[in-house]
Amino acid sequence: MQMSIRLVGLASLVFLAACSSNAPVHEPMPAPRSTASATFNPLADDVLFRAIGLVGTPYVWGGNTPSSGFDCSGLIGFVYNDAAGIQLPRTTAQMLQMKGQTVARNQLRSGDIIFFSTAGHGRVSHAGIYVGDGRFVHAPSSGGTVRLDSVNAKYWSKAYLQAKRVLSSETVVVNP
Repeated sequence: MQMSIRLVGLASLVFLAACSSNAPVHEPMPAPRSTASATFNPLADDVLFRAIGLVGTPYVWGGNTPSSGFDCSGLIGFVYNDAAGIQLPRTTAQMLQMKGQTVARNQLRSGDIIFFSTAGHGRVSHAGIYVGDGRFVHAPSSGGTVRLDSVNAKYWSKAYLQAKRVLSSETVVVNP
């Protein structure tokens, strides 16, 4: 019963976020679906709901609150702290180095942090929160807003580095 309430809540948030933002300039994608599994973690749903709820917040370099705006690592840190009480390192490079399970791309789950090398040098330069169905929430660039994108889009697929699971069914990550 609790799972179905969460699914209804997720669907409502997705529709409300879509209605309150400008039309996307990226390719259209279906709404995320959540599937029950033996590894269900309610904190992952809390992270997912919080992240989706911030779609439309302005990008601001160094920003880490809804009122000040977000850069990519500020968004991730805020969401994990606010939704799960987990404090993460401030930068994407530090997040990539933290202890936690590295996740294969075909094993991504809601709440995983995904890392990209957008400058083409093989070093992490961007990150987002995976929300399911090949989609992730991120704060992309100056002049933009927090948005949903497809990890399978050509640009993001080419820049993809790896993913970390901060939340597991048993424990949460411990930072170095």
